Amino acid sequence: MKRMVAVIIALVLLTGCTGKRDELDRAMKLRANLLGCLGCSFDVTVTADYGDELHKFSMNCQSGGRGDVQFTVLQPESIAGITGNISSGEGKLTFDDVVLQFPLLADGQVTPISGPWILMKTLLGGYLTAVSEEDDLLHLTIHDSYEEDALQMEIWLDRENVPVCAEIFYDGRRIVTMTIENFQMR
Repeated sequence: MKRMVAVIIALVLLTGCTGKRDELDRAMKLRANLLGCLGCSFDVTVTADYGDELHKFSMNCQSGGRGDVQFTVLQPESIAGITGNISSGEGKLTFDDVVLQFPLLADGQVTPISGPWILMKTLLGGYLTAVSEEDDLLHLTIHDSYEEDALQMEIWLDRENVPVCAEIFYDGRRIVTMTIENFQMR
């Protein structure tokens, strides 16, 4: 009888470990696929939370294999058509007679327009700290660096292993939420 109980306990423990291993494998597979592709495209709705007000806008994004992001603002109509690109340490906006200004977040580290670039940079090279299943989504917690003031990304992947939602946290507070659609790798 004791052997039977020991076997059952071992099976339960092994099954639990296998589930976590599968989740980690999915997270690593996404990173490997992103690193191995030429880039990706996606639509994103960004909501920046300043505590006393929210700024919301939508963009179409194209990302190269190294995480750089080119974007076109789609909504709201008052800033639609603004284009730009963001890469490590650089950014450029192009527009005609329209000024795009968002206050900085995270002690000056983040502008909401850079959310998709932070997402890609973190997926490609961030420090994975947790992975779990939530409903039908895989939930990843990834820090963008090992620094004390690192940004924390919460990213949810669907059954096809592509991002559908992401949040950026700084100092324990959610500052940016992104809803991601039409994510495709090239």
